[in-house]
Amino acid sequence: MNRHRTTTCVLAVTLLGACATVGSGCSNMTTTQQRTLSGGAMGAAGGAIIGAIAGNAGLGAAAGAGAGLIGGYAYDQYEKSKQSSYQQGYSAGYQKGAQQ
Repeated sequence: MNRHRTTTCVLAVTLLGACATVGSGCSNMTTTQQRTLSGGAMGAAGGAIIGAIAGNAGLGAAAGAGAGLIGGYAYDQYEKSKQSSYQQGYSAGYQKGAQQ
């Protein structure tokens, strides 16, 4: 029981430190970097929690981080695609209005 409590405390302190580092370090990053890193951090946190319940927080955090990185990058590409489509539609409408 004591080992489980120590592991939980170490995990909680590590996650808090990681969140503080990620939150303060994103100001000079591109949106792609921010979204990918945020996805990785959220995935690691979720994976660590599930892994701690299952008995291996480290493995859960690693798997969650990998999935989160991929998810964060995919979300970034989706948002960029959406913004590009909006800009194309806006430009087409503006050009059509200018011709009239």
